[in-house]
Amino acid sequence: MEAQTQGSEFQERVVSIKRVAKVVKGGRRFSFSALVVAGSGNGQVGFGTGKAGEVPEAIGKAGRIAKKAMASVNLKDGRTISHEVVGRFGAAKVILMPAAPGTGVIAGGPVRAVLETVGVKDILTKCVGTTNPHNAVRATMDGLLQLMSAKPSQSE
Repeated sequence: MEAQTQGSEFQERVVSIKRVAKVVKGGRRFSFSALVVAGSGNGQVGFGTGKAGEVPEAIGKAGRIAKKAMASVNLKDGRTISHEVVGRFGAAKVILMPAAPGTGVIAGGPVRAVLETVGVKDILTKCVGTTNPHNAVRATMDGLLQLMSAKPSQSE
């Protein structure tokens, strides 16, 4: 599910929506938890979680949090990553490998959402360990933030 926000160049992807229950004297009170990934499509990406009594409110909260938590990623030629990297978070391990032009994004749901919103066009991935969406997104972000630039730095 992709939503374009008004007046900004960021795209948002809803990764997961969960219904959570609080048991009270009269029965159960339901609220909703949303995990959203937001990105610019050219090297910036962030994620956020939001909780609210209604689904659209939870998605809106998560989107605002994701935009505040943006991070920059080094992309090679604006289409892939510069080298192989392994991102870890909790029991989740995400292996990210650069791919040749025309390969496309070979990735599962949560990992695909992060990579497409950051602007990666060609990549191979494998999610090992847990496929929990929250941990998979965090592990993918960890891997992307470990990337080194393909260009030599000016200080050397």
